[in-house]
Amino acid sequence: MNEKTRTIIFNISALLLLAGAGLYLALPVAAPYLFAVGAAGIAISYLTMSTREMDFRKRRLHRYNILAGLLCIFASALMFSGRKEWVICLTISALLQLYTAFMAPRE
Repeated sequence: MNEKTRTIIFNISALLLLAGAGLYLALPVAAPYLFAVGAAGIAISYLTMSTREMDFRKRRLHRYNILAGLLCIFASALMFSGRKEWVICLTISALLQLYTAFMAPRE
């Protein structure tokens, strides 16, 4: 998968994830489906990224992103089962992605 396609998938998935999390209070029947599709897209975009030309530090940050994507999938499973712990998984995932976003540009 090339970089442009991965970026488009990631952006659409992030919007779906945000819509699913935001609509959970207003539309609890449809929100888990939006959230699950968004979480799957984010995880796929992280899992298909090549790590061959990355140094050790960037690979470590990439593993954090993969963990964040898998936490989003786990949060969607918790959302489908009606449990409220999905918020904790989503928060941890967001913090990992935020950490990676600030640490990756550093050289």
